[in-house]
Amino acid sequence: QVQLVESGGGLVQAGGSLTLSCAASGLTFSDYAVGWFRQAPGKEREFVAAISRHGIEYYEGSLKGRVAISRDNADNMVHLRMSSLKPEDTAVYYCAASSATWDAVVVRKDFGSWGQGTQVTVSS
Repeated sequence: QVQLVESGGGLVQAGGSLTLSCAASGLTFSDYAVGWFRQAPGKEREFVAAISRHGIEYYEGSLKGRVAISRDNADNMVHLRMSSLKPEDTAVYYCAASSATWDAVVVRKDFGSWGQGTQVTVSS
């Protein structure tokens, strides 16, 4: 059973940085793309970034340019480095894994496994 556990969330001041981590288990990690989504109160879930099994990165949305995704296949970990954070970045951030093709990940956001999320709060 695939399990994804996010960590690293918390309270940060506007303009600050934060790195989220996602620990994966129950899967052959190197066979999966991994992505990050976020959901703010009262808003729909928003795609943030994804990284392919080969390390190709893809970004969308308002965090693009302020975020970097990376993976460590040896430790089954994915990290999301966020900088220049704004109060509107406040949300629950979710890690997700996909065994679909990279096109399906990028175009359809086809992710089959999800973590429980970690709260990020940016104060003004």
